[in-house]
Amino acid sequence: MAAISGITSHLSFTVLRKLLSLPSMLTTHFVRSTSSQPDLQAIRDELEKFQGGSVDLEMDDQSGIAIMMLNNPKRLNSLTGKMMVDMANHITALEKWSLGKGLVLVGASGNFCSGGDLTFVRKALHYGEEMAAFQHDTLTRLLNLPLVSVALLQGHTLGGGAELSTACDFRVMSSSARLGFVQIKMGLTTGWGATTRLVHLFGRQKALGLLTSAKVFSAEEAEKEGLVDHVLSYALQPEEELSVCKNWLASNYCGYDADLTQAVKSSVVHCDLSGDLIESLRNERRVFGQFWGGSAQRVALEAKIKHK
Repeated sequence: MAAISGITSHLSFTVLRKLLSLPSMLTTHFVRSTSSQPDLQAIRDELEKFQGGSVDLEMDDQSGIAIMMLNNPKRLNSLTGKMMVDMANHITALEKWSLGKGLVLVGASGNFCSGGDLTFVRKALHYGEEMAAFQHDTLTRLLNLPLVSVALLQGHTLGGGAELSTACDFRVMSSSARLGFVQIKMGLTTGWGATTRLVHLFGRQKALGLLTSAKVFSAEEAEKEGLVDHVLSYALQPEEELSVCKNWLASNYCGYDADLTQAVKSSVVHCDLSGDLIESLRNERRVFGQFWGGSAQRVALEAKIKHK
């Protein structure tokens, strides 16, 4: 497991370094460290001054499924600076969770997230690039966690909330929810990395259409567009949807050994980011060698479960 965690930490740093090496848009006002990269600790300290709401984490060792909840319901779970720091801290804990298999990202009280808290936004208009650097690091680490992640989209999933959803492996949507990348309506572009992730997910043309149209999708439309992977039944009450989403994740993607699940996820991330076929195959061999002849394989062979 130490080797897998090391791979994941290296991947997160590599992706962040690539994001932050983009031309002038990310090079003007950062608090800088001696390596000319943003000083994330200094940015963290500043963001933490913008109080309000919380991000809460529950890790269930028995099921291996964690719940991370955005908790600012009076403001539709929009994020304050303090909530951004909370999320970063929880992702650090999840990176170290040896019993983990999956993560559900959800908002409190029937809404996912409506982006940045406007009180925070108005006070931090001078601090956009720094906040973006911090969020790029946090959401890159979320996407590359050695856990299978799903965002449960309820109610309002707009702007920054839609961006958050793209930092999970899968998206499950309430039948009554609405999803839209509406940043352009607010005089903005994406600040939390969604343009990069949308191009990666859907290609240049579709990403451009999503971001320039500011279209808000119903659940049925979002599923048809491939923006979400599953739409929940109309018969469910909002308070029932989290349990159903957790079961969907557990039954489809988290039914096997935690070490194996984390190894598979980390190998997929490595392959996705390496861009080098030979190195990707070499890493795949290394990970395979850790499990060949191991206890999980021996139990499976003894039970003759391959064709069951």
